[in-house]
Amino acid sequence: MTKAGPRVLPVYVVLPPRTLLLDVAGPVEVLRRANVEQDGLRFAVRYIGPAASLVTSIGLTVTGIEPLPQALPDEAMVMVVGSVEQMLGDSGPDAAEAEDGNQAIVDWLRRSVGPGHRLVSICAGALLAGRAGLLDGRPCTTHYSDCETLARLAPRARVLENRLYVEDGPVATSAGVTAGIDLMLHLVAEMVGPAVAVAAARALVVYLRRAGGDPQLSAWLEGRNHVHPAVHRVQDAIAADPAQPWTQESLADVAGASPRHLSRLFNEHTGMTLPDYVNRLRVALAAQLLSHTRLDMESVAERAGFASTRQMRRVWRVYHPTSPKAARGLGNA
Repeated sequence: MTKAGPRVLPVYVVLPPRTLLLDVAGPVEVLRRANVEQDGLRFAVRYIGPAASLVTSIGLTVTGIEPLPQALPDEAMVMVVGSVEQMLGDSGPDAAEAEDGNQAIVDWLRRSVGPGHRLVSICAGALLAGRAGLLDGRPCTTHYSDCETLARLAPRARVLENRLYVEDGPVATSAGVTAGIDLMLHLVAEMVGPAVAVAAARALVVYLRRAGGDPQLSAWLEGRNHVHPAVHRVQDAIAADPAQPWTQESLADVAGASPRHLSRLFNEHTGMTLPDYVNRLRVALAAQLLSHTRLDMESVAERAGFASTRQMRRVWRVYHPTSPKAARGLGNA
């Protein structure tokens, strides 16, 4: 029997005149790394726009841009990136030509992006999405210098300032530039798993960040804001099998350090103890099992690495204000 190939997600990156290059390169590099780290979902990136070539924010000319398509496939992701007013070397199209291109994108977005698509805006790309009416009735954000403009262009949108990114159903917006990387890591974690997002972040040597009011990063991503290889090896091992009876000695073997030295390194680089980290992941695994399976509490506790349901409830209360039963919404806990 022929093995089925990976699922392919078309990703259309919309390039406006005067494209801010980092708005493109950062998020797309996350997708490239996600393709390297797993093969269950392939991100198939295409670059589209109103012109076949453009001069980017740093004066680099990009060519081979495909025309804006007549129609989008179901479930496609559309990523609209930002642009700049002043480019390095003061090169590029004049303001009137740039506005013609922007208006072409707005018209295309308005007629092409539907409920079955995922819309992602990076930085000032939100201005184009807002002009197209795609942010109406939604919380959203953009670069801090453009929030007032976005509120004016999209008066029915709820513009939130001081946010790295905002996700509302199929629409996600970011503050742009490096925050576009944060948003794409968040989306990759949703689509192909936190472990892939962590691996991508490590390869890019970027922090997995969190800001007040933003979607909270899961336990799988907490404590990863460092670049220490031995600590990452330990975290990778625990994340791969939280239910294993991990001991300080077995994890020290993974790290290639003494138990005492590993304990010090782990505290220093993650801000938590090894037992705390293990418990966080076991609780996160239990939460997944409760919400996605019909396993009884005893089976959930066993699969998550707890000795009993009593122990699971006790550890659970450290990280959650409600009970495991509330996580499932059933009365059989």
